[in-house]
Amino acid sequence: MLHALEPEPGNVHGVFSRDLTPVLTVEPGDSVSLVIPDGMWTLDSGEQLVPRDPEVETGHALVGPIEVRGARAGQVLVVRVDSVRAGRTGVTLTEPPHLIRWQLDGDVGRGGGRAVRLAPFLGVMGMPPPEPGFHSTHPPRQWGGNIDCKELVAGATLYLPIPVEGALFSTGDGHAAQGDGEVSGTAIECPVSAVLTLDVRDDIELEWPLARVGDSWLTFGFDEHLGRAARIAVDGMLDLMERELGMSRDDALAFASVVVDLRVTQVVNGVLGVHAVLRDDAFL
Repeated sequence: MLHALEPEPGNVHGVFSRDLTPVLTVEPGDSVSLVIPDGMWTLDSGEQLVPRDPEVETGHALVGPIEVRGARAGQVLVVRVDSVRAGRTGVTLTEPPHLIRWQLDGDVGRGGGRAVRLAPFLGVMGMPPPEPGFHSTHPPRQWGGNIDCKELVAGATLYLPIPVEGALFSTGDGHAAQGDGEVSGTAIECPVSAVLTLDVRDDIELEWPLARVGDSWLTFGFDEHLGRAARIAVDGMLDLMERELGMSRDDALAFASVVVDLRVTQVVNGVLGVHAVLRDDAFL
């Protein structure tokens, strides 16, 4: 079944919390069509949305939470990115007052006298921590959030450990294009429209996110220290190689040193991100 969520004030929030009331309940396997403001609460029309509680909701404009009926803590939420389409305009910020304004048209963005290829994706896809209270949208966590991985374009599938009953999934922070690292702190920030399919699995155990992107597996690690983030991503990849390829732990580590690539996802969200990549054609 296909549901729809528009960016009405009651459907948009700027904080993660297990205490937020779901704006939509779906069955596992259902899809949701979403219209999403940019992370700074601006719609494609130029209208500026206002948080319901500006003192609390200081983060990205997220659409949700979406409850997945029957989802339980300890299961895995499967988020299939069916489509992501960037809006008409975007902006990249550095140190004020410097910025670049972009005109976005199809696969091309033009700004600052140059043109770049677009590859739109959702920077934030995730669920609230299990602890009560309000939690910032800015750092990525074990349960997703502000992952800011440029690989999570249409066709990708993201797997997230579920922390709370019903999952309470939210998404936002559309990017028309981004480099690994997101070194200025912003990508091409833009409103987006997207279709996501949400499902639940209980046949795998996850502590940290992983993704299937094209012909590759990605595993993620987040930490305030880049080395620890890398260690988490590597451990996740070794788990995957044991599970998917039937390798022993020692063999997985040896082969990972030969065929797995480590990439810096982002370095600007307080908690740094690293993703490990294993291509299907790594083994002949």
